[in-house]
Amino acid sequence: MEMGKSGRVNVSFSASDRQAKSSQQARNLFLRCFNRFRASVVSLTILAATLPASASGVNTAVVGSAAPAVASNIVIGFVGGFVDHENPHHGPVQLAQRIRQTVPRGTYVRVFENRRRKRAHDVIVSLLDTNRDGVLSVDEKSRARIILFGHSWGAAAAVMLARDLRREGVPVLLTVQVDSVAKLWQNDSTIPDNVAEAVNFYQTEGIVHGRQHIRAADPAKTEILGNYRIDYKKDPVECPAASWWDRVFTPGHMQSECDPNLWSRIENLVTQRLSPQATSVAVAPTDPPQSSR
Repeated sequence: MEMGKSGRVNVSFSASDRQAKSSQQARNLFLRCFNRFRASVVSLTILAATLPASASGVNTAVVGSAAPAVASNIVIGFVGGFVDHENPHHGPVQLAQRIRQTVPRGTYVRVFENRRRKRAHDVIVSLLDTNRDGVLSVDEKSRARIILFGHSWGAAAAVMLARDLRREGVPVLLTVQVDSVAKLWQNDSTIPDNVAEAVNFYQTEGIVHGRQHIRAADPAKTEILGNYRIDYKKDPVECPAASWWDRVFTPGHMQSECDPNLWSRIENLVTQRLSPQATSVAVAPTDPPQSSR
């Protein structure tokens, strides 16, 4: 670099300067290509890890449920959080496994992730559509004997699914909420009037605890069997498969999912309503639903 006669600065590049600049450009190009390649590898790795599990879960649920041509009873459960629908350490999955052995023949039992509510809805509609014309008739709706249950986000999903079915005029026998936690855009406190009976179990310990009170949109059509508080400080439950995070931060919520006595109570509620002697009758909804008194 030198000063010209006009006072301007003249800049000249040597061969070594040009070579250094060229090398830097080459390095930048290599880094861009490498980062793109690395992102592609990570994406493909995640895809390879998740697709087989998802496909396996869907196929196993269908085969394990042994869907009949005509389902006299339909029992749908939802797991909470990001739990897989086949994880045997969680209450909804264990309940489904047990009641498959005791419910009447022809009962369809299946557990879904709470984010799969639309899939659960489509399965129910398909089972009710016995003539396969794509439209649910009044008669097909009247034969519906549906029970919905879930834990945490899954409990809220059960109520939301009942509300989805209400819009199509499909009645529900029973909804069961265990330590129900609603997502920001959900309302898990008001039970729609197409539900004959509803029950809520909750606990109040830890940073995550369930809804304490549910109510009927129309008490004349929906009976709230109770809002039952479980005190795990008084009667703790061992959950050997739980993570250290759950043990430290959400002990009550964790115990509500693995509490054998609680899930046995729910099992009795379900099997009683599916027995041939059951008298509970789900009533088809009328528009609009009435507010709670």
